[in-house]
Amino acid sequence: MAEHKEIKAFDGQAGPIECVIEWPEAPVEGWALVLHPHPLHGGTRDNKVVTTIGRACLQRNLVTLRPNFRGVGDSAGEFDSGKGETTDMQMLVEQFVQAYPDLAAKPWMLAGFSFGTAVAAQLQANLEDAVESGSVVCATPSALILVGAAVGRFQFRDISLPENTLMVHGEVDEVVPFSEAMDFARRHEQPVTVIPDASHFFHGKLVSLKSLVQQRLATL
Repeated sequence: MAEHKEIKAFDGQAGPIECVIEWPEAPVEGWALVLHPHPLHGGTRDNKVVTTIGRACLQRNLVTLRPNFRGVGDSAGEFDSGKGETTDMQMLVEQFVQAYPDLAAKPWMLAGFSFGTAVAAQLQANLEDAVESGSVVCATPSALILVGAAVGRFQFRDISLPENTLMVHGEVDEVVPFSEAMDFARRHEQPVTVIPDASHFFHGKLVSLKSLVQQRLATL
């Protein structure tokens, strides 16, 4: 359970980005950014896969951010196929660690579901570039979690998945076929954790998904 929850607006490239921030009951050990599925297909920060990942993060005592992408809810702007959304999320990360400097030095986790994986993977790459150029305001994520990965469908830049990546896919995913996920994983030499009989939205399999996320977070 969250000790308290607030809704905060961050500045995005096209205007305000609305974000729910949930704080754990126990002392904070880090923070997490969890990104939702496709905005034009009903994706919001309240998607059940996103909230399942968020609950796992809270139970790990991570401050958990679940923003609405541009054009969703009270977030300004229009869908931009991942490019503008990635810029918005990088701006959000920078503003968050500036607003909460005590968290900037703590480990953090970046996760995405479906379309959100494309934003997460490319945000990870942008942050790695910032570290290399010396313009970084916080460390790169201590963990990257990609669930129902659709990165290749919205990719606009080169990426390389870090060793700390967890990729989870449903065996019978009807939106991003398992073969497509494997092609992506093969290109990046990325192991894939498969949940048997799970669909794209993990109907009846959210407990299994949450357990996998918790196992990964335990290593932070």
